[in-house]
Amino acid sequence: MPVPWFLLSLALGRSPVVLSLERLVGPQDATHCSPGLSCRLWDSDILCLPGDIVPAPGPVLAPTHLQTELVLRCQKETDCDLCLRVAVHLAVHGHWEEPEDEEKFGGAADSGVEEPRNASLQAQVVLSFQAYPTARCVLLEVQVPAALVQFGQSVGSVVYDCFEAALGSEVRIWSYTQPRYEKELNHTQQLPALPWLNVSADGDNVHLVLNVSEEQHFGLSLYWNQVQGPPKPRWHKNLTGPQIITLNHTDLVPCLCIQVWPLEPDSVRTNICPFREDPRAHQNLWQAARLQLLTLQSWLLDAPCSLPAEAALCWRAPGGDPCQPLVPPLSWENVTVDKVLEFPLLKGHPNLCVQQVNSSEKLQLQECLWADSLGPLKDDVLLLETRGPQDNRSLCALEPSGCTSLPSKASTRAARLGEYLLQDLQSGQCLQLWDDDLGALWACPMDKYIHKRWALVWLACLLFAAALSLILLLKKDHAKGWLRLLKQDVRSGAAARGRAALLLYSADDSGFERLVGALASALCQLPLRVAVDLWSRRELSAQGPVAWFHAQRRQTLQEGGVVVLLFSPGAVALCSEWLQDGVSGPGAHGPHDAFRASLSCVLPDFLQGRAPGSYVGACFDRLLHPDAVPALFRTVPVFTLPSQLPDFLGALQQPRAPRSGRLQERAEQVSRALQPALDSYFHPPGTPAPGRGVGPGAGPGAGDGT
Repeated sequence: MPVPWFLLSLALGRSPVVLSLERLVGPQDATHCSPGLSCRLWDSDILCLPGDIVPAPGPVLAPTHLQTELVLRCQKETDCDLCLRVAVHLAVHGHWEEPEDEEKFGGAADSGVEEPRNASLQAQVVLSFQAYPTARCVLLEVQVPAALVQFGQSVGSVVYDCFEAALGSEVRIWSYTQPRYEKELNHTQQLPALPWLNVSADGDNVHLVLNVSEEQHFGLSLYWNQVQGPPKPRWHKNLTGPQIITLNHTDLVPCLCIQVWPLEPDSVRTNICPFREDPRAHQNLWQAARLQLLTLQSWLLDAPCSLPAEAALCWRAPGGDPCQPLVPPLSWENVTVDKVLEFPLLKGHPNLCVQQVNSSEKLQLQECLWADSLGPLKDDVLLLETRGPQDNRSLCALEPSGCTSLPSKASTRAARLGEYLLQDLQSGQCLQLWDDDLGALWACPMDKYIHKRWALVWLACLLFAAALSLILLLKKDHAKGWLRLLKQDVRSGAAARGRAALLLYSADDSGFERLVGALASALCQLPLRVAVDLWSRRELSAQGPVAWFHAQRRQTLQEGGVVVLLFSPGAVALCSEWLQDGVSGPGAHGPHDAFRASLSCVLPDFLQGRAPGSYVGACFDRLLHPDAVPALFRTVPVFTLPSQLPDFLGALQQPRAPRSGRLQERAEQVSRALQPALDSYFHPPGTPAPGRGVGPGAGPGAGDGT
């Protein structure tokens, strides 16, 4: 990428240092050599494979010294690449072997021996460059005339123009011949660094340190560099003097670039992208990527930067088995960010998912796009129909162990029900998902066969219960104690299988987090399965806030659970910011702030009317009035705690569950568990009651030190 003149002048210094560098015109590499030698450069790079050292057959050319020089390769007058020119000095090593029987033949020189001794020498010289993350090898062919061949003497040099490298990089150079007769030469060249910009890490933060003079006025902008379309600005500010800009590591993506320019008329803007090879940036990019279903057959990949990836459909069966790629009969498709792609489908199905891999074939992203609209995973069997010549066709059922042919005598579930599946297919009870000249895909339901088996099991259980009841009637004294134990077991079992509840909140401060933890712990004593990011910090850091919340929300709603939005002044400020702008600036939230990350998925549920029955709001007395909650979120019940605890706990019960007479007792139990945390929050020991309320953080420039 050409480097503007402003950047080169900062890195290499003002005239005459920069102006004295030789300028090369044109993008092609070239080579030239000392007078008397002939040389040429191979048209393409070669593999960097030095091989083992082999004995020289006679005099050979060998590299003896490497010499480097900085030059400029310019596309325009002020846009140049910093380039490294390498000169390889060569000498003649080795000698001809004298024949043992030379005296036997009178010392006569045979013409077949004399000719090669007077011939020219040829060599293939390899130059190997490594400058992270770039590595390449070029091949130079050199020929020395016989008149210059003198054993142990230098014959000249061959010069290669040139290897492009980034400012501040370390370039390691090796040179050897092919085949290799001697140990390779090596040389390390450190290129000038940017004196005014340094990127350093401090825990979860990344610092952009700009060392410029105190009187220097300049503009600084952060943006996402897009392969297609204009850049997406993220942050901009005019600054003076040295600055330290703080970014959170979760905001780093490979296309996050920095633009800097002096605040002068017609100034040249310098653009650098320091995170292109940062592993954390690539990990964050995949965590931020999302697949969006547009219609039944169209979808797109939404991500901050371009992703070199391929995607294919896969079939995910209930039970936690891996999603099985449908390749073949379908094929992998190249994916472009923000470009609509088409599925060759006739119908959608909740078990159909999209899995995406990167260039190294590692699974990075997998989403079941139809699950939100068509419901949870179904216990269906996918049949693959293969069509051959002369109307020949075969069927197999996709299972975790592979595709089982139908009919089959195997011991798998699909094989045992093979005849019924074929009958359902012929009677039209299976849903056709895809059709092509080479085959088709069918989804056949298995529920009715499972229900038949369970009917027999339930009948056996009823007979057993009747016999047990008869025995207990004969022993009334023991029956009461047994029934009391049974009632306790049923209650404990119901608590273990309680309704799932996902608790979302804004991490205003550490005291509020302790208050949320106390509420979550108290709710766990009830028949509720509570999920909160406080108890999943390791998974949250590994997956990222957006991915963690997306998975928790989907699992909670698929199980018929409820999402609890715990409003605070900070949460209200974040909601208002999202409703106004629809996006937040970089560096404005912490690595564990799942509430901010959740808004991108929560808001569509409220805007499309899917929130009632699945969402509940709550806030604490003395901290926030329910009227302060944005009107959009008041479409679901919003309770104040602990004054409305009975109604709040009633809303957390299963929708069709009967109102328990113990609801007031449970509310008092939760209130007692919550009261110490409320007292500690509103009246810390030795201090007056604090005024609570935190607004959203600023962008990355808010923390810049001067």
